[in-house]
Amino acid sequence: MKAKISLVTLGTSDFARAFAFYRDGLGFEPHNYTEGEDFCMFKMEGTWLALFPRAELAADAGVEDDGRPPSGFALAHNVGSPAEVDAVFAQAVAAGAKPQKPPQKTFWGGYAGYFADPDGCLWEVAHNPFTDLT
Repeated sequence: MKAKISLVTLGTSDFARAFAFYRDGLGFEPHNYTEGEDFCMFKMEGTWLALFPRAELAADAGVEDDGRPPSGFALAHNVGSPAEVDAVFAQAVAAGAKPQKPPQKTFWGGYAGYFADPDGCLWEVAHNPFTDLT
């Protein structure tokens, strides 16, 4: 298997709310989306992000939808400076994200904060002064 993630699909309990958060709040551009559909892909650098109703995603994967947000992983968005971390974090919160951990210096020498999207999916916004992940 090639060490690559092509697509990350987030199961959402309210597709319209999640779509508005990512499109309008964070400025992600939908790809081939038709108004009224309940699936959307956003083209990003290096990978894609998709939204799909949570129950349908669980059914497609053959697993039970327990209704809980995932907490065993976080998506990460790296930026070029601590000031950019603060700006992206503020943008997400203004768009409806729930702040989980405000941006601050990290134990590993960087600067990062966490927010949860409307469905509770964790996002880390980080500046890594040692490795350019921007």
